[in-house]
Amino acid sequence: MSAGYPPQPWDLTGRGWITAWSLRGPLPGLPDGVRPVGRLALTMFVDYRPPGQLAYAELLAGVVVRQGRRVGLAITDIWVDSPASRDGGRELWGVPKELAVFRIDDGSSTELRADLDGVTLAEARFRAGRAPGVPLPLRLPAAIAQSLPLAARGTVALPDARTVWTPVAATARSVRPARATWSSPAGGPLGWLAGARPRGSVVVDGFAMRFGR
Repeated sequence: MSAGYPPQPWDLTGRGWITAWSLRGPLPGLPDGVRPVGRLALTMFVDYRPPGQLAYAELLAGVVVRQGRRVGLAITDIWVDSPASRDGGRELWGVPKELAVFRIDDGSSTELRADLDGVTLAEARFRAGRAPGVPLPLRLPAAIAQSLPLAARGTVALPDARTVWTPVAATARSVRPARATWSSPAGGPLGWLAGARPRGSVVVDGFAMRFGR
């Protein structure tokens, strides 16, 4: 352990609830040198659990971007309920993690919510389809593009900031299409998603992810 969090790469396991969106309004701030791909955004709740190295809940939103031949996700907003995850994400990869309180309720559908100082950041309801999920047995490669060093929320990028690409790869026991509804306050941090059109949602069960180099 270093500074309260594991050194990279992190090996994480758990479940995820993901929705893709077509954006209609202004884009959030993105790292230098990247440009959006088709105004496509992703939002997701994630529940990281043992035997992964860290256990915590997460809400994130980001924009699909490219830089030359590289394509990945620029995470613009993200909250977790683990100080270790917050500190490691910020210091290792420039992921702008903040702390929040989470609730995940499983039933005929899964209801998820993240709150900050008693105010809801976002809530979602996912109902997976009845068809069997599709396994993802081979590691699917991906990447995130972030700015390092990370500026404080609400401030301009630091003069010496650079765009850093971090590899991510994951397998999953099951990926299932789902029906999902999301809501977040128009005046909140995720207000830039107002008017976005959902493109599709999935529930990912039993994933194993390696994050970092």
